[in-house]
Amino acid sequence: MGRWGRQSPVLEPPDPQLQGTPPALPPRTFMRQSSITKIGNMLNTAININGAKKPQSNGEASWCFSQIKGALDDDVTDADIISCVEFNHDGELLATGDKGGRVVIFQRDPASKAANPRRGEYNVYSTFQSHEPEFDYLKSLEIEEKINKIRWLQQKNPVHFLLSTNDKTVKLWKVSERDKSFEGYNTKEENGLIRDPQNVTALRVPSVKQIPLLVEASPRRTFANAHTYHINSISVNSDQETFLSADDLRINLWHLEVVNQSYNIVDIKPTNMEELTEVITAAEFHPTECNVFVYSSSKGTIRLCDMRSAALCDRHSKQFEEPENPTNRSFFSEIISSISDVKLSNSGRYMISRDYLSIKVWDLHMETKPIETYPVHEYLRAKLCSLYENDCIFDKFECCWNGKDSSIMTGSYNNFFRVFDRNSKKDVTLEASRDIIKPKTVLKPRKVCTGGKRKKDEISVDCLDFNKKILHTAWHPEENIIAVAATNNLFIFQDKF
Repeated sequence: MGRWGRQSPVLEPPDPQLQGTPPALPPRTFMRQSSITKIGNMLNTAININGAKKPQSNGEASWCFSQIKGALDDDVTDADIISCVEFNHDGELLATGDKGGRVVIFQRDPASKAANPRRGEYNVYSTFQSHEPEFDYLKSLEIEEKINKIRWLQQKNPVHFLLSTNDKTVKLWKVSERDKSFEGYNTKEENGLIRDPQNVTALRVPSVKQIPLLVEASPRRTFANAHTYHINSISVNSDQETFLSADDLRINLWHLEVVNQSYNIVDIKPTNMEELTEVITAAEFHPTECNVFVYSSSKGTIRLCDMRSAALCDRHSKQFEEPENPTNRSFFSEIISSISDVKLSNSGRYMISRDYLSIKVWDLHMETKPIETYPVHEYLRAKLCSLYENDCIFDKFECCWNGKDSSIMTGSYNNFFRVFDRNSKKDVTLEASRDIIKPKTVLKPRKVCTGGKRKKDEISVDCLDFNKKILHTAWHPEENIIAVAATNNLFIFQDKF
């Protein structure tokens, strides 16, 4: 038993070079090409939206198209599908991960930031292969390279650090810039080969040479062999020294400098697996209290744990759960009540949870029921049977806050995504479509018709494309700029008032 709980020793001996502060590894040179890096490394459709027509303003924001990233081909390979999206803490960088194990980082265009009005445009900053496909020979199990989550560490110097994870392994990456190189060494040639000391007849003073800006991504730590089940969440602590990783049944606490051990702080695995009734679906640290974290379950509950009360947090401090409405009870109730994502607000006072049909806002001071509930696509309740048959009912939609905690966003089907304003209690349904990637395009609200006569601008619920879905979204921490992942394309929108 360690200070933080049960110790989870790593099954394989760690590489001694990874102990302490390891030397920087050379950047990866080999990488499979993704659709995001095709067509001149990036199809960067940046539209100048300065001249966009302003709709009749009533004080609410309307969203405009800014950019689309990724190839516009209809032939999409599975490896090119975006699997996570994340802004860094100041919004200057935007990272995406895909099913091919690649991470693409975009940087805010300085010209768009200085423009009046400011524009939300991003350019490719770095692309690297984070994870490779592996095979567990002991369990005869393939380990996918798909990036499940990306989390940024707060920037302390010109170098950026981020964590990325697939189903089994978390990696810490260092992203740095280099615009100088050294030449004129005494003991090695210009091509890097070591010189024969007998051929060194004179001493030279190495010189510094200016080179074009080079962005390097180097792996600094690898946190492996601690999860039996698939990792679904990682979260960096507010102390910026530790992070948690959660799988279906356990949550482990890691120190960023220690790769050979972690501490098991939550374990809901029953002695007899036949008695298993729920699994962990998401977990996150509190944004300011380093001892507090929350995790959600497939039974629709959210548990808040305090690591000061006990090293092992199997017993929660608070449990947030809404009593089920008996009138809505059906065969699918347990499935649609499963929470797919939970996010604490920037202030740390509230949190949002996303289940299949709705998104809820909770006050951490009130456990009995949510203070706000927003239906996302209630019109699908009548189609749960067909959604169960095509497995769409098991889709995991994410949710996010804006920087001021006044609005929330989540995705839906047919490439629709929903934005809810908590102050005005108004909501809007928007579509991430290739039809809108034109200059001066303002997104038109979309409406779904459930029956009867369909109006001109409405779409019938029977015409929705369930293969097009917005699972991953991100909101700029300081501005009204949103990133929406639609299959292999990344849409960037910004507001116009």
